[in-house]
Amino acid sequence: MTPQDILRLMKENNVEMVDFRIVDVPGRQHHVTIPAVEIDEEVLERGVAFDGSSIQGFRGIEESDMVMRPVLETAFIDPFMAAPTLSLACTVYEPNGTRYDRDPRYIAEKAEAYLQQSGIASAAYFGPELEFFIFDDVRFDSSHQGAFYQVDSEEAMWNTGTGEKNLGYKVKNKGGYFPVPPLDSQQDIRTEMVKELMNAGIRVERHHHEVATAGQAEINFRFSTLTRTADNVMTYKYIIRNVARKFGKSVTFMPKPIFGDNGSGMHVHQSLFDGDQPLFYEEGKYANLSELALYYIGGILEHAPAILAFSNPSTNSYKRLVPGFEAPVNLVFSKGNRSAAVRVPVAAVSPKTARIEFRTPDCTSNPYLAFAAMLMAGLDGIKRKINPIELGYGPLDKNIYELSGDEKAKIRSVPGSLDEVLAALESDYEFLLEGGVFTKDFIQNWISFKRNNEVAPLSLRPHPYEFQLYYDL
Repeated sequence: MTPQDILRLMKENNVEMVDFRIVDVPGRQHHVTIPAVEIDEEVLERGVAFDGSSIQGFRGIEESDMVMRPVLETAFIDPFMAAPTLSLACTVYEPNGTRYDRDPRYIAEKAEAYLQQSGIASAAYFGPELEFFIFDDVRFDSSHQGAFYQVDSEEAMWNTGTGEKNLGYKVKNKGGYFPVPPLDSQQDIRTEMVKELMNAGIRVERHHHEVATAGQAEINFRFSTLTRTADNVMTYKYIIRNVARKFGKSVTFMPKPIFGDNGSGMHVHQSLFDGDQPLFYEEGKYANLSELALYYIGGILEHAPAILAFSNPSTNSYKRLVPGFEAPVNLVFSKGNRSAAVRVPVAAVSPKTARIEFRTPDCTSNPYLAFAAMLMAGLDGIKRKINPIELGYGPLDKNIYELSGDEKAKIRSVPGSLDEVLAALESDYEFLLEGGVFTKDFIQNWISFKRNNEVAPLSLRPHPYEFQLYYDL
């Protein structure tokens, strides 16, 4: 799109406000809104100034002047503002006009540029499956003398005996996959989410209730190129949350908001193309995977502990990554096993839809960083010809939970905490520096930010369950 196209779109929709949005390093959106009468071609090309010192992970107050420039093809009419509003995702620039190295969107763009420069492929396609919970009530607090959280859903199994009138249709633990209404009580809200996603230009493929009780849901949208898919993830999360709010409900993308049932992940489908030619398909091989795809898997599995520092970057991530809840904790690949970190879809697959699915990530990740890290790991696998079979990463098509102790001992698992994956990133980051995609400064800043703002504060606080364990000792 051109600035003229944007101005025409604004006129056609009687736009009164234009919203400029950026994404901080952890992955939250921030915005500034400008009256439409102040928007012209120069503003759309030059961008808008902002204070970078107030954005998490950016820079100090002594060098805070920065500029956000809109990415015109991301424009959509925001359905949640009272005044007609056009929304635009932005990239971040220095005052001198150069790109800002810590801008997550810039890192994603550099990863795509590196792919093209490598000559391996012309495009990488990503298709994430985001899972989330829709709650009716959420409360939490953490102070000097106490801490608690409490979530609730009218369809949750713990509500079978509550209320003055109870119709009894509650989703059992691990019983939420695909039931029809009235057991699935959230068909209409998910449909409304889908309609708004489509209005924003996101091609939705399906929606359904997910496995867990208490309103777990999934809405899948069409794959696209790396950076564009990350843009869509940010728009998706914005729309899902705001539709829920219109219904008087609250959405969380936390991996494990409830105990004793399935958590929420973000399975990421990936493939490489050279023009129109798919590069991951070779008929007759295991799961019809090409040798190049096999090396890509090798890179993902070999670098998985470091990747998780970006794809599973919260302390809560490791409440989900435990055995027993279809959690993809095993560093193996398989064409059918959902507890494997990498699954190869085989149902209704053609050469152009051949892909691999990295099942470990979750939605607390910044998609620009997570997708870029996955691509860089896969490309390193191709360049170094990392064969996952030779390294003992599979294929494993057995039920992992039924293996003998000796067999299980041979399978590597993902690290068990955020601190562990940050340590893994410290010792394995060279593959991310190729082509200047990530910088050493960015990686060190990420590790420091996560340790100082998440790992350390959590480790200092008493946990409510500790009172149950130790209060009377």
